Amino acid sequence: MPDEAALPPTELKPALEAAPEAVAPEAASIDRRAPELEGDYRPAAGNYLDPINARIETTDLSVLLRMSEALNTTLDLRTLLKRTSELIRSVIQYRIFAILLLDESSKELRMRFQIGHTPEIERMTFPLGHGVVGQVAQTRNAILINDVSKAENYVSANDAVRSELAVPLINKNKVIGVLDIESEELNYFRPEHLHVLTLTASRIGQAIQNARLYSRVTRQTQALEVLNQISVELTSILDLDQLFERIGQLLRRLIDYQMFTIMLVNPGGDRLVTRYAWRFGHASTPTRSMPISTGLAGAAVAEWRLINVPDVRLDPRYHMVNPETRSEMIIPLFYKNRVIGVLDLEHVKPGYFHERHERTLTTLAAQIAIAIENARLYQQVVRHEQQLERDLSMARQVQLRLLPSTVPEHTHGEFAARFLPARSIGGDLYDFVEYDNNRTAIILGDVSGKAAPAALFAALVSGIMRSAAMQRPAPSEMLKLLNEALQERKLESQYVTMLYCVWNDDNRTLQVANAGAVPPIFCRGGQITTMRAEGFPLGMFPEAEYEEFSVSTQPGDAFVFVSDGITDAENAQGEMYGTDRLTGILCGHRTMPAAQIAEAIFADVARFQSGQPRFDDETILVLRVRS
Repeated sequence: MPDEAALPPTELKPALEAAPEAVAPEAASIDRRAPELEGDYRPAAGNYLDPINARIETTDLSVLLRMSEALNTTLDLRTLLKRTSELIRSVIQYRIFAILLLDESSKELRMRFQIGHTPEIERMTFPLGHGVVGQVAQTRNAILINDVSKAENYVSANDAVRSELAVPLINKNKVIGVLDIESEELNYFRPEHLHVLTLTASRIGQAIQNARLYSRVTRQTQALEVLNQISVELTSILDLDQLFERIGQLLRRLIDYQMFTIMLVNPGGDRLVTRYAWRFGHASTPTRSMPISTGLAGAAVAEWRLINVPDVRLDPRYHMVNPETRSEMIIPLFYKNRVIGVLDLEHVKPGYFHERHERTLTTLAAQIAIAIENARLYQQVVRHEQQLERDLSMARQVQLRLLPSTVPEHTHGEFAARFLPARSIGGDLYDFVEYDNNRTAIILGDVSGKAAPAALFAALVSGIMRSAAMQRPAPSEMLKLLNEALQERKLESQYVTMLYCVWNDDNRTLQVANAGAVPPIFCRGGQITTMRAEGFPLGMFPEAEYEEFSVSTQPGDAFVFVSDGITDAENAQGEMYGTDRLTGILCGHRTMPAAQIAEAIFADVARFQSGQPRFDDETILVLRVRS
């Protein structure tokens, strides 16, 4: 410490003017002990310029005011508080220093910057009226204590402290905090020190409040940006486990929690099931559940509101899961006027969650609930699709078993068949039914619609047809029987087109009847003939009559029967394959075996489509007449 004589006022101003804007700690100071001053010193209003032994002139005060104006050069709160400490050190050589700011929600003072205090003391809070700093904040009066052992309201945080100087920080007639300096010596602080801090406190308070407002606006802007990012990202995650993990990660960018849990209401609606938990940096997916009416989570569900408990040890509703928990904040998740779960945030520090956290969680909860419900619905759809795929796979196996595994073998008639469904299962059906050793029925049908409904209807038609085929009817009679049977089992918007032909290998004749299907085409000697057999689709009109034609064939004739999936196949330009291309391939390959003719047609259709998706089943039956 310097000698006991006070620094003359004429030497103070040059010393301060010589200091930089943020005056260095080693700059000249005016702190001197005053052994003759005892007890507390509170400046009386209007008497600031006449304290005991006051030696600061008006010109010196202007220097201090210019020095305090340096505080307004930054809006970063941490930088500002540090600069404040340096400016004050330039006039008072302290060792223990703190700036405490008032939390409006809890009405408690918390250290935001300190020098010389232990971490334990830094974490302490001071309610209004409690301790010297609490008294200063409550009374709005500065206090100088020359001997803390004689102060009734002194809270001992450091046994070595002997004297204390505390000044309120006031902005717009509102206390925002306290500036507190302590010394390990008795009578260390003089009225001059109190006077200096009192004069500069308003400037310090204004600068701190500006920085706090700037920080608050910055945090709000950042929070809105993060909330927007979270909303966009959460809606794109449809896997529940990934979604839960990402919710925890994104929420941590806004609220620095230490424990986090997502609980969802079970299908029965009577329990909360933990689906995701995060504790001190480690995530887990426990299967813990509890009654929906239990604990703070149950209270949040029952009351349909956010619950913020500063100290769970004092709340009888608390259901202990994490022994370290002190603060807990729970919000219910709503979707379409029902609670689907809760978000539970915990911290080891009492009173940790405040109003800003509540606003943030309330804003985000609605988006989280929608994202969770979307992911749950998506998972249900996936499960249904997987079950449907299994069902369709089984239906396809059944359908393929309904189709003939071999083609008939006759002396003069050579047969081939090719079938390609547009989807996993289709609505086309074909069959060969043996009437006797010389006669075989050739059937090609196309059920309206696609996929499972068409396949089921095709199975129904096939069953009726095979039952009726035992009577060996003529083609026109068969179509009439089928139409009547389907009228008895009529289904809305369901019908079937069908070609029904009977090949007689003994006399090499083909009887043909058509119920709205693509007419048969045959090539003889390079010439194409289209058989104009016509008729109404089966199941569409009652009492329908069907024409029947008979064709006497010759060796070398090649017949093709196709579903409309062949003639209506489209390329990238929207053109249809048509009958002209079909007849060209048929005549060009008429001398080949029936199987090769069918393969050639299939290959040509595929080339024409050139990778375009198929919208209908493709079926080809070929009959080639041998000598």
